[in-house]
Amino acid sequence: MTYGSGRPVEHGFPHLDTVRAAINALYRRLTPEALRTFDTSVAPADVAFADQDELHLGVQRVARAMVQHLRLPDARMIVSFRAMEHAANVELAAGPEYFIELNDRFRTHRRDIGAALAHEVMHVYLHRIDLAFPGTRGNEILTDTATTYLGAGWLLLDAFREDGTSSQKLGYLTPEEFGYVLAKRAALFDEDPAIWFTSPQAYTAYEKGRELAREDTRQPPLTAAGWAGRHHYAKARRRAAAAPAGNVRYRFDPGPPLRVTFPCPTCEQRIRVPVRGRVRARCGLCGTVLECDT
Repeated sequence: MTYGSGRPVEHGFPHLDTVRAAINALYRRLTPEALRTFDTSVAPADVAFADQDELHLGVQRVARAMVQHLRLPDARMIVSFRAMEHAANVELAAGPEYFIELNDRFRTHRRDIGAALAHEVMHVYLHRIDLAFPGTRGNEILTDTATTYLGAGWLLLDAFREDGTSSQKLGYLTPEEFGYVLAKRAALFDEDPAIWFTSPQAYTAYEKGRELAREDTRQPPLTAAGWAGRHHYAKARRRAAAAPAGNVRYRFDPGPPLRVTFPCPTCEQRIRVPVRGRVRARCGLCGTVLECDT
């Protein structure tokens, strides 16, 4: 797990394609029914860590909270501290014991221990369900996305702090990307994670991510698309044999019959429907019903 302290923080959405692929992979691997059992996020009280708490007992308590949240009853986390470049590291093996190392800095910066452990315990969870992406970077983005979508990633975003002289961020996603995934989760479970933030910068990043998540629900051919989107969609439909220009997510299959494909705004599964005016589409993966004007 990366740990940036004092270095410039990357912003924006540079990993968005991988993040969306990770959300889709979670739906495919867990099934929508299993995924919806994670409807309650980790509570702040479960990961609270006061300065007067005994260090190792407190760490084990927070680690157990993460294990319980992810329903890993036979997984035991052995946590230690050492000097290292990264925030944390976990040794993945057959289990049931897993060894997590935390950066020595967490001995005195305890408020972010929950965030670090959330990411590392998610590595164990993904290892057990045999879900991985190629390459270290892709796999870490998957882990950050899964941690956030399954209810513990608000901690990772809340660990982001930035002012005129210093900055800190945990994980591989940018703050705005964490906000994007949090907003996707919030829409699914009617949740407001912003009430748990202690970092003002986390709230700002969440707002930016939420706006992009809302844009996903306003893309043509969805009926919620705005005038400009509908106008460009109509032009692209007239030349359906060519790929639409610009940063759009729908594509036409010239057929016959003419069809349009687009990603489900909930699970990122591609949906394919005929171009014939108003249609109602049901996502074959997550079951979301979408009103479309094709």
